[in-house]
Amino acid sequence: MSTPGAMQAYIELTAEDPEATSAFEVARERLAAGARLKSLRRLRVFELSGALPERNEVEALLHRSTRFYNPTKERCTLRTSAAEPAPFDRDETLVLVVDRGLERRPAAERWWRHETGQKVEVREGLAWALAFEPGVDAAREAASLAAVEDRATGLLCNPHFQDWRPGDGAAPPWPWVAEPRRASRGRAEKEARGETG
Repeated sequence: MSTPGAMQAYIELTAEDPEATSAFEVARERLAAGARLKSLRRLRVFELSGALPERNEVEALLHRSTRFYNPTKERCTLRTSAAEPAPFDRDETLVLVVDRGLERRPAAERWWRHETGQKVEVREGLAWALAFEPGVDAAREAASLAAVEDRATGLLCNPHFQDWRPGDGAAPPWPWVAEPRRASRGRAEKEARGETG
């Protein structure tokens, strides 16, 4: 039986993630905000909304479609409400990166409709989970590592075609990918002056 609702699927590599390892090393060695970074993980986040079946059926559907993840290389954690835990630690600060205007996944939506006969919306973003040493203002340092502004600031998000949104590892936002976008500092300043483009 399908009922209107929403779910989040968090996808993480089971082996070491080379992109996260590289980003961690660059942050630690070259960026002031990353000097006290303890760990950095990367997870894909899918948000499904619409007429969704029960949890076990959603898990089975996600498991059999490569539109979402490869179960031989990745693990999937499904979250069916804001009250459920996500695969993050309490001390992790989150940065969600989405490609501006391209977070919808039409191919996954078509596959879902073919398999279930139900229409759903599928959105995808990339969550970076950052843990810092004690005594660090984690939210401030994570924001400094988020959007690239110059050679000394930013790493995880290219503000020319991506937006980022903050999150807390103890309670990631619900919804998160479907939230209104957060403008980069430069674009926000232009919008405040009444400039567009």
